[in-house]
Amino acid sequence: MARVKSYGDVLREYEYHPEAKCADASGAPCKKSTIGLLGRRHVAIDGFEYIGKESNRLEEVEEQSLADPTAAYTIFSDPRRDDWATKVLPELKYVRLSDLEAETGLNRRTLQRVRAGQRPHAKNRAILAKAIEVILRAREP
Repeated sequence: MARVKSYGDVLREYEYHPEAKCADASGAPCKKSTIGLLGRRHVAIDGFEYIGKESNRLEEVEEQSLADPTAAYTIFSDPRRDDWATKVLPELKYVRLSDLEAETGLNRRTLQRVRAGQRPHAKNRAILAKAIEVILRAREP
């Protein structure tokens, strides 16, 4: 049995519904009990992922017969916007070379080339990413 809402029911619920796009005075997401002037919530973008929808699998997704709906997508990677270019490389420029040498075991000239924009091998990228993580964690109070 379905219950039909009256206009009065809808208006009563609207008065106390949480507003997902707004924040309270402290910046926290709104709740049912939030009162006062609301502001917009801030969004922090962590990264981009370009996907394509494979049209030959969309019918299976709509029918929910596909076990994993993400299998209908193709992910296109852009090396200019990967984690290395957007997160690790900018941090490398603010870490002392001597700290990087000690943490990674890579020579100074290699580290200078990487800082200048030369993309290292995958193995060295992983080593440098881990080193940045360790060095930055050690700086935290």
